[in-house]
Amino acid sequence: MTGTPLRVGLVGYGLAGSVFHAPLIATTEGLALDTVVTSNPERQAQARAEHPGVRVAATAEELFDRADELDLIVVASPNRTHVPLATTALKAGLPVVVDKPVAGTAAEARELAALAEERGLLLSVFQNRRWDNDFLTLRKLLADGELGQVWRFESRFERWRPQPKGGWRESGDPAEIGGLLYDLGSHVVDQALVLFGPVTRVYAEVDVRRPGAQADDDTFLALTHANGVRSHLYVSATAAQLGPRFRVLGSRAGYVKYGLDPQEAALREGRRPGAGDWGTEPEELWGRVGAGESPLTGGGRAVPTLPGDYPAYYAAVAKALLEGGPHPVTALEAAAALEVLEAARRSALDGVAVTL
Repeated sequence: MTGTPLRVGLVGYGLAGSVFHAPLIATTEGLALDTVVTSNPERQAQARAEHPGVRVAATAEELFDRADELDLIVVASPNRTHVPLATTALKAGLPVVVDKPVAGTAAEARELAALAEERGLLLSVFQNRRWDNDFLTLRKLLADGELGQVWRFESRFERWRPQPKGGWRESGDPAEIGGLLYDLGSHVVDQALVLFGPVTRVYAEVDVRRPGAQADDDTFLALTHANGVRSHLYVSATAAQLGPRFRVLGSRAGYVKYGLDPQEAALREGRRPGAGDWGTEPEELWGRVGAGESPLTGGGRAVPTLPGDYPAYYAAVAKALLEGGPHPVTALEAAAALEVLEAARRSALDGVAVTL
């Protein structure tokens, strides 16, 4: 890509904005981090220190007042603001990237998608875990037929956080769209849909386990896909012993993988994409493919984990805007995942399986 980079306005400089979006934008060819929006003086100083020359605005209104100076808006603010900010950006004629979940309901996501299509603008949802190292490796194993016909997909995003942290992510106010079902659940459901396609039936158990917690912190979803695969998905902040990240069982073999993709930890530590070992992990963390014996007792063979590649998301965004390439993660794809999450919430509330 050549020429003047696209100027990006980033709304929000909390965890999502500062750890994920800003570093990835700043290191993507064809993009330039122009403005960060945050009203917090400490975060304003942090943004200036981490990205010298970046402009800072205290409110989104200040940003939109000079919409003609920008080429892309990234919404990384609290969930309740995603729909109004994305709507404002699209109506101002600006392409938008929105952190997940794009909205609280599938209907809202579809309305945003329709507005973007009407205006002829890119609207993409930041589902970065499509570029996790283990997910990329699993996709290759499936494409190569290593596992045969998949029967069951188990995916866990578990943590041990016995004390609630508070804040909007753990708020019990439905308007905040907090809780793990919509937070980590957005990731595991999206991955299941990418791998195995549409879902016809959803059963869920959604619990609030920790004293003082308001939002769900221990949640299980069982999905039946149209092709017959069953996905069992776990998201938890109360897992004293962590299970495998993936356990995928097929007619020929299974794949078991422990541990999380290293990219988030690297970004939190201040590392930036571009190093030759970006997204890689040591051999002792590789997953194993085999049949008839537990991988914990040496069963199967170690499979090299492909490098994780979060930078690929914004590279695709830049290519879509500059060269007309395909949109990475459309709002309609996000709406399909939100349909599953909404069904999971109904299932847990009523104690029944929900048919889609």
